[in-house]
Amino acid sequence: MSLTLPAAAVLPVTASALFVAQQPGNGDNGGQGEDFGKSSPVGFLVLILFLIAVALLVRSMTKHLKRVPASFDNDEPAPAEEKPAEKSDS
Repeated sequence: MSLTLPAAAVLPVTASALFVAQQPGNGDNGGQGEDFGKSSPVGFLVLILFLIAVALLVRSMTKHLKRVPASFDNDEPAPAEEKPAEKSDS
């Protein structure tokens, strides 16, 4: 007894078999060409500019934090709330 599959069932198997059958070394190397891992001078300049910006931001934040009081509690007592006038019986 022979089992025959419809053409629609064979097509996905064939397509996946072609995908799996591709071997590495077809010239792509996964993006790892001769320049892989090397940075350009422009990238280095951008990195240095970011480091300078971070240093200036840290310096500025340090200055601002030195101005913050140790406690936000008021040294002066809060003014007493005024009581409503008492009613007199006269």
